[in-house]
Amino acid sequence: QVQLVESGGGLVQAGDSLRISCAASGRTFSSYAVGWFRQAPGKEREFAAAIRWSGDSTYYADSVKGRFTISRDNAKNTVYLEMNSLKPEDTAVYYCAATSHGITTRTSRYDYWGQGTQVTVSS
Repeated sequence: QVQLVESGGGLVQAGDSLRISCAASGRTFSSYAVGWFRQAPGKEREFAAAIRWSGDSTYYADSVKGRFTISRDNAKNTVYLEMNSLKPEDTAVYYCAATSHGITTRTSRYDYWGQGTQVTVSS
């Protein structure tokens, strides 16, 4: 069993940077790939980034590539999403999720989800 808790969201201006975190409990967390997803009001949840259990492989949605960086510290059971050059269209609730299936963009392949953290980017 893995429990995930996101933190670090907030209100920022366009062009700012923000780092959000996903803290996990469960001694097997280091064996899971982790993804970040986001959901804006009235829209479906969409994939943003994912990282392999070892941290040596990552994958990004085109919409965030070059601006967002996902990383993990397995010693701290934490995954991070560094977000730079934020845009108003990045406004959403950001969720982290863990999967035993390796890096994937499909929400149905993720086994555990956090409750989300709100990121709001003003223009």
